[in-house]
Amino acid sequence: MTSPVYSLSDDYINKVAELDPAAATYMGIAGHDHEMTDFSPAGHDARAENDRQTLAKLNALDTSASSDRLAAGVLRESLEISGAEYDANEHLVSIRVLAGDVDAARAIFDLMPTDTAEQWSVIAERMSKVPQAFAGMRESWKLGLDRGVKAQRRQVLASSEQLATWAGRKDAPAFFEQFAESATSVAGAPIEQLRKVAKQATQALGETADFLINDYAPQADTRDGVGPERHALARRRFMGMKVEAKDAYEWGWAEVQRIDAEMERVAQEILPGSTLSEVRHFLDTDPSRSIQGEGALRDWLQELMDDAMSFLIDNNHFSIPESIRTVEAMISPPGGAAAMYYTGPSEDLSRPGRTWYPTNGRTVFPRWSEPTTAYHEGVPGHHLQVAIATINSEKLSRFQRNTFVSGHGEGWALYAERLMDEFGFLENPEYRLGYLYAQAFRAARIVIDTGIHCGFAIPQSSSWHPGEQWTPELMLEFLSARSSSDDEFNRSEINRYLGWPGQAISYKLGERVWLDLRDDAKKKYGASFDLRKWHAHALDLGNLGLDLLKSEMARF
Repeated sequence: MTSPVYSLSDDYINKVAELDPAAATYMGIAGHDHEMTDFSPAGHDARAENDRQTLAKLNALDTSASSDRLAAGVLRESLEISGAEYDANEHLVSIRVLAGDVDAARAIFDLMPTDTAEQWSVIAERMSKVPQAFAGMRESWKLGLDRGVKAQRRQVLASSEQLATWAGRKDAPAFFEQFAESATSVAGAPIEQLRKVAKQATQALGETADFLINDYAPQADTRDGVGPERHALARRRFMGMKVEAKDAYEWGWAEVQRIDAEMERVAQEILPGSTLSEVRHFLDTDPSRSIQGEGALRDWLQELMDDAMSFLIDNNHFSIPESIRTVEAMISPPGGAAAMYYTGPSEDLSRPGRTWYPTNGRTVFPRWSEPTTAYHEGVPGHHLQVAIATINSEKLSRFQRNTFVSGHGEGWALYAERLMDEFGFLENPEYRLGYLYAQAFRAARIVIDTGIHCGFAIPQSSSWHPGEQWTPELMLEFLSARSSSDDEFNRSEINRYLGWPGQAISYKLGERVWLDLRDDAKKKYGASFDLRKWHAHALDLGNLGLDLLKSEMARF
């Protein structure tokens, strides 16, 4: 018999799918692919009311059983922070280049199947509702302005630029119109209907871009940081634990210094006597160390993940069911954020887990920095974490299988990179330098994210701009020195941190928790410590806040 907590979780997810069809598609829940999410104030209110009602029901249930305790804790944590965000009007300022409403309404089409005429009919119906979705966004943003709740001007301008790109330019076709034309190869697809609704969707993107730049931007918040209060709320959302901003800031500085020294050492193994910048330039420009073309890049990334999957299974480091041993490498559409990302499998596994790599118009791809990212996004990173939770219906509630706390998830993925280094996959000094750059990059993000949003000054002890306040320009300079990517990517990342406060710090701070928990288990069990069992126990818990993770892992 299903427990009341699990039944409530099922009901909640079903209601979420009804009220947020884009989320339903992302989770792989059938029946809503023809619908679009309502981004208007009424839509946000309905989702908030669902949260309130579910929390009230949850608090009235007996959750003393072991499985119920965890399932209730995960659901309660999410509902409480969602309520706090709603009360703070965060839903009215969701204007950002990544993970905002604009991105959600466009990117959901990337996940829709396109093999049959029937599937294209579903796409056409959803696409016909894109104008209404963007009109709802504009209505919510206007309400935010009326309430004195304003998004940062920098994000508003960046989002307008993003929308304009998707609406089409001389050097880039309109996203929806190009997408619709890809249906011409499918017999029976409603191509004329698709072309009609695609033009309407493109017009909606253009209208929203114009609204942001002409109507919203003049009234937007001119500050770059969101302030300590909003950042504290964001830390709670992304970490699932209390994090003192000043402590994180100081720890981030120490990590940056430690990793900087290690990068200098490894660089000498590659080009003795050269500076770190010279080594990086060499790795970026040497044709023999690059891959030519998107297709070759996709094939190579696929090979990296396939090899990692085989190694982890053959050497008994993880128990990986046959049903989730496939993860697909994909090239993401132009116009979005510049970072690689992962999308999980659908509930029925008809859609596999996928990693998405943005090429940003490039055709040549240096190899040295990519393996560590493949392990982060694919195997043993997000794919194992998300896919194992997806199929773990006997141990996890439906909500647990479909939630994601960044400190847990991104912390695990960063731990996965370190694990592959420990397993020897990054022994090649070039690949190890890429891994160290990834570590330094995440440590630098703690510094600049907490610095800009919480108003911390650069330490007086620093030889670099001592005592100065953070600006976007200083953020970019500090990050670029510890990034293996190009300037376009780094600028995109600064926009991401300014618009999505608290998320960027969750990677390295989350990894710290995972490593502390593994050290605790090693001390507890000594020579009998079993890494495979520890991994299995951890992943069987699903995704949860880090305070809950610590209490549950103490039971291992």
